[in-house]
Amino acid sequence: MVRTLRRVLVVLGLALVAGAIVRLRGRGGVPPTRGGWRVLEAPEFR
Repeated sequence: MVRTLRRVLVVLGLALVAGAIVRLRGRGGVPPTRGGWRVLEAPEFR
């Protein structure tokens, strides 16, 4: 019982660390200023 609880806590801790690393590494880029969505006019629907 205690061994299982310890394993669960270790796995949860590793998941938290991995999530924090992914979240911190994902920050910092510059969002694109060109491209994206635009309104289409009737002849451009093809």
